Amino acid sequence: MELSISPFSKCTTTSQVHQCDTHVGGEDFDILLVDHILKEFKSEHGIDLTGDQMAIQRIREAAEKAKIATAQMFITADAAGPKHINTKLLRSQFEALTSSLIQRTVAHRKKAMSDAGVKPSDVHEVILVGGMTCTPHVTETVKSVFGREPSKGVSPDEAVAIGASI
Repeated sequence: MELSISPFSKCTTTSQVHQCDTHVGGEDFDILLVDHILKEFKSEHGIDLTGDQMAIQRIREAAEKAKIATAQMFITADAAGPKHINTKLLRSQFEALTSSLIQRTVAHRKKAMSDAGVKPSDVHEVILVGGMTCTPHVTETVKSVFGREPSKGVSPDEAVAIGASI
């Protein structure tokens, strides 16, 4: 997850301060969900899937979907037949699982703002970039830090694609 503080003028922008934690991103959220699902599966079926790479891949794919909606997942099979997980992931559970990742981004925000010599009230617009920034927990954290909603004028997913093309 990255944070840039950039002054803008009519024609140009420069990045004044850039803070980055390359270990916080959408995949980190997926990993937390996969770990949660593995524990749920072991609890429900008594089977430890941590060594079954095919089952873990299915779980990863389902975890990506589970971030958006409840998913029923075919995970593996044994002599008795296929094993599925039919579980609900509540928003509160998802936020509890991912809270530590979001708090890591707050620490980087504080350092970037300190390095730039600015306060939250000096920031005119907060632009979120990347799919995980669309989650309510991220939006609420930004609002609590900066005292206002992040900008809705830029699609976080499109911003990633535009940035990659530059």
